[in-house]
Amino acid sequence: MTPSFPAELAGAFARIALGHVTREYPHKADHVMNADADAYRPRAMHPIFFGSFDWHSCVHGFWLLARVRRLHPGIAEAGAINRLFADSFTEEKIAAERAYLHRPGARSFERPYGWAWLMMLWAELQESGDPHAEALRPLAEDFAALCRDYFPKLSFPVRAGTHASTGFALVLMQRYARLSGDTALADLLRDRAAHWFGKDADARGFEPSGEDFLSPILVEALAMARLLPRDRFAPWFARFLPDLAAREPAALFAPVSVSDRSDGRIAHLDGLNLSRAWCMRGLAAMLEDRVAKTFLLDAAERHLAASLGEVAGDYMGEHWLASFALLALTD
Repeated sequence: MTPSFPAELAGAFARIALGHVTREYPHKADHVMNADADAYRPRAMHPIFFGSFDWHSCVHGFWLLARVRRLHPGIAEAGAINRLFADSFTEEKIAAERAYLHRPGARSFERPYGWAWLMMLWAELQESGDPHAEALRPLAEDFAALCRDYFPKLSFPVRAGTHASTGFALVLMQRYARLSGDTALADLLRDRAAHWFGKDADARGFEPSGEDFLSPILVEALAMARLLPRDRFAPWFARFLPDLAAREPAALFAPVSVSDRSDGRIAHLDGLNLSRAWCMRGLAAMLEDRVAKTFLLDAAERHLAASLGEVAGDYMGEHWLASFALLALTD
């Protein structure tokens, strides 16, 4: 493993996630009620992903645990992770999660952010050789089917810096498509990325926005890096950020400060620093220009330094930030 993610940090991240993935409250639901019978209690509706303040954060908390165990199987927390997975990924509980997805009013449940993270979790279990991947496969396939239905109807990408981001979803979903052998989904993701973003040039978005945890510009670029052939990505990227050599747009490469980490939405900005670092590292790996590569890697380090120490503390950040730190350090 790289020095940037030692076993000690893996253990610390695992303890953070183990502390919240089974914490039922406080909880923020993405839930549509059609009758009194639809009254919501997290654990009853979601017997696996009821913790971590909201469903999607619980899913990527499980992903964090799967990844740290794969990268550092000898950590002391591995036993607790194994017991949690054995208790969680049962046929009965997965069936209940699937039943919720098929209920009336759930068509847009967690779309597309939660969809992408569930598929990312399956991919991590699959890459780990974890037998629970097979148990979770039907739920991941449900989300893949939703993607195949939804994306052809999405006329324009959602260029948000929050959960609705189309670019972020594409990055995570392409890993699922590759590891699952879902060639139809892989082809769809490539086709949609080219359709939505292929003509974009001279990115000048006003970033950051006050509640972003993603950079619309950088996640779009990373999606294209992951989905386009290298010989097509290079000219596209040169058009998309033509002033990168001049370190412009400057605001895109400057870490942001966080004024109140107890405010869940303002705390998103720590996630922005971490997700920008993830994008910059991923993009640097695709570039031939050594000056641009060095600049992106240096900017990534500055963003990591700004927020890596903030992944624990107030629960508004603690229930999710370590996952984004893990992406930046290991993806």
